[in-house]
Amino acid sequence: MTNTKPNNIIPLAIICVVFFVFGFATWVNAVLIPYFKLACELSNFQSYLVAFAFYISYLVISVPAAYLLKKIGFKKGMMIGFWIMAAGAAVFVPAAMSRSYYLFLAGLFTIGTGLALLQTAANPYVTILGAQERAAQRISIMGICNKTAGIIAPLILAVFIIKPGDSELMKAIPNMDLAHKEQVLNELIQRVIVPYSVVAVVLTLLGILIRFSPLPDIEEPAGDDIEEGREQTKLTHFPHLMLGAVAIFFHVGSQVIAIDSIIPYAQSMGLSLPEAKVFPSYILFTTICGYLLGISLIPKVISQRTALRICTVLGLVFSMLILSTKGWVTFIGHRTDVSIWFMVMLGFANSMIWAGIWPLALNNLGKYLKLGASLLIMGLCGNAILPLIYGHFADQLGLREAYWVLLPCYLYLIFYAFRGHKVKRWSLYKRNYHGTI
Repeated sequence: MTNTKPNNIIPLAIICVVFFVFGFATWVNAVLIPYFKLACELSNFQSYLVAFAFYISYLVISVPAAYLLKKIGFKKGMMIGFWIMAAGAAVFVPAAMSRSYYLFLAGLFTIGTGLALLQTAANPYVTILGAQERAAQRISIMGICNKTAGIIAPLILAVFIIKPGDSELMKAIPNMDLAHKEQVLNELIQRVIVPYSVVAVVLTLLGILIRFSPLPDIEEPAGDDIEEGREQTKLTHFPHLMLGAVAIFFHVGSQVIAIDSIIPYAQSMGLSLPEAKVFPSYILFTTICGYLLGISLIPKVISQRTALRICTVLGLVFSMLILSTKGWVTFIGHRTDVSIWFMVMLGFANSMIWAGIWPLALNNLGKYLKLGASLLIMGLCGNAILPLIYGHFADQLGLREAYWVLLPCYLYLIFYAFRGHKVKRWSLYKRNYHGTI
C-alpha cells in the first residue's frame, strides 16, 4: 500500500473505531481502581495492580504479536485481538460472583493481551497511511477517538456501579459488623457483571465485523529505504527506535498515573466518589483540546517535532506546579486544592507526545517496521510499572508527594524530543546525531 492512494480514508475510518475501543477499554480503569480499592479492601499499592495487570501484558505479548501478525495478517490478528478482549471481559462475571480480586486481575490481563495485539496492528497503519510529516495529525485524530471514548467509558461504568446514596454507604462500611460488611461488599462488586457482559458481546461482534471489513493488510517495505552504508540486522542497531521505546514507557506511565490517581487525589480533598469520578474526564478533555490544536497547527505552523518539544516541557512545568503549589479554589463547581487543576492540564501537555514519538521512532526502519512497532508497544508496560511505583510512594509519603515520580519521566521525554530521536549510532567515538535541530 502506498502513501498516496485515495482510498486510505476508509482504512483510517476503521482504525478510528479501533482506537475508540482502545480508549473505552483503557481509561475505564480510572473508575475501577478506587472501586476495587473499596470493594476488595485494598491499599493504594494493591489497587494499582489494576493498571499493572492490564498493561504488563504489553511487555509479554508485543513481540509474539508482531510474529503472529506477520503470519496471519493484520485483519485476522485484529479479529483475534477483539476476541481475546471479549474473553477477558467475560472473566469479570465469575470474578464478581466470588469477589476474587486476583480473578479480576486475570481478566484485566487477558483484556490487555488482546489490546496489545490490536495496538501492534493499528499504530503502524496510522503512521504509514499518508505523508510522514502529517503523521502527527493522523495520530491526533486517532487520539481524539481514544480520549472521547475515555471520557464516555468511566461515566457509563459509573452509572452501573455507583448508585445514589453510595457516599453515605461507603462512610458507614468501616463501622459495620463483619457479616453485614461482607454482604454490602459482595453487592457492590457484583454491579460490574452486567456492563462487562455487554462489553464481552460487543467485542465479539466487533471481531467479526473487522474480519469482513474492507480493511487491507499492510505490506512492509523491502528495506531499501534504510540509510545507505548501514546494515542493521537487529532492532538494537536503531538507537532512535530503542530510545523511542523508553520514551513511550515514560510517556504512557506518566499519563496513566495522572488519570488513574486523580480520583483518589480528589477524594483526599474531601470530594465524594460520585463527584470525584468526573476528574479523569477533565484530563481527557484537555488532551482532546491539545489534539485539536495540533491538528490545526501541524505541519503548516509548527512541525510535529516542535509540538513534541513544547509538550514535554509543559509536562515538566505542570508536574513541578503540582508538587509546589497549594491553596483552595472553587472552579466549575468543585472546591479543591489548586494543584489538581495542574494535574488536569497534564492532559494538554501529554496530547502531542505520543503523536510526536511514533513517527520519529519508526523513521527509516524499512523491513523492520512491524518489529519496531511491537517494540514501541512493549514500551506501554510503563503503564503497569510506573503507577505501582507511584502507589508505593503514595502509601509511604502521601498522594501529592508521590507525584515526584513524574519529574524523571518528563526529563527523559525532553531529552528524546531534543536529542534522543537523532541518535544515529551507539558508539561514543562516532558522530552521534543527524538531522537538523
